[in-house]
Amino acid sequence: MATSNVEYYGTGKRKSSTARVRLLPGNGEVTINKRPLSDYFKNETQRTVVRYPLALTENVEKFDIKALVDGGGTSGQAGAIRLGIAKALLQFDAELRPRLKKAGLLSRDSRVKERKKYGQKGARKRFQFSKR
Repeated sequence: MATSNVEYYGTGKRKSSTARVRLLPGNGEVTINKRPLSDYFKNETQRTVVRYPLALTENVEKFDIKALVDGGGTSGQAGAIRLGIAKALLQFDAELRPRLKKAGLLSRDSRVKERKKYGQKGARKRFQFSKR
């Protein structure tokens, strides 16, 4: 079988997380940092976020996913993997682009934590004002 060594690659980022995702022909197994999906993400919502690009394009049972994710928390990591999977699906089939773009899966969510400013309690919160 000549197609067994074909793999599609995508990189995703979200908050401070980075994910390197490989799509391999298979039966739908998802492995993140060498651990199964259900083991890595305990939250069902995050597991759904990761699977969403495959479900949208009806490719759930066609590919095995191997992802290496680093940095950030679980929510950011799930979003990074989602973007990586969407980009890898584009390499597999460019015809999927309109469907993925309409669902908003091809754009990086650029929202990151705002830095704390000097003379303040946080990014926006100030110390209590005293007139006297």
